[in-house]
Amino acid sequence: MRSPWAREYARTPQRYIWGTTPSPLAREAAALLRPGARVLDLGCGEGRDSVFFAAAGHRVVAVDIAPAGLDKGQRLARARQVRVTWVAADLAALPLRGAFDLVYSCGAIHYVPRARRADLFPELQAATRPRGWHACVVFTDRLVYVEKGEVIDYFQPGELRAAYAGWRILRHEERLIACDQDGTPHQHSVEELIAAAPAPPAA
Repeated sequence: MRSPWAREYARTPQRYIWGTTPSPLAREAAALLRPGARVLDLGCGEGRDSVFFAAAGHRVVAVDIAPAGLDKGQRLARARQVRVTWVAADLAALPLRGAFDLVYSCGAIHYVPRARRADLFPELQAATRPRGWHACVVFTDRLVYVEKGEVIDYFQPGELRAAYAGWRILRHEERLIACDQDGTPHQHSVEELIAAAPAPPAA
């Protein structure tokens, strides 16, 4: 991965850059899950969504390449008295162990090179239970703002949805989001999707 956030997490050990409350996407995805679901959080950052899923009673595996981010996540999990399995790994070389009820990623998969993504999405889908869920948000190239020198392989509009042919699309949206993490108010264009895996084949 080619994200600058590992450096930022290490630079701010006492501050949660993204806060500690869950993202709206995490809340929406959690409402779809049965109790005790198995959740994979890809690019978990400082762990706010991972801890939220765990606090809701789910079994969570949280993956990020940034040790300082995982340290923050562990600290937040201890404070909330929940258990999360933290895994230090690059999403481009992910050691998958299925099957998951939810594969979730809030703003991370666009750091994976497009050539690798062609294989990653089928692998993630294969690691999902029938009728399980994927919830993802990625940056697209409709509006590009380079933040903190990051290197992103931007999705083209509609590319994320195209990766889910054969899945039931619960929600798909392309929009602009506001950001000011580098001190300058700006926007990013994103594609956001929640989709359900197909039912198992009839016997």
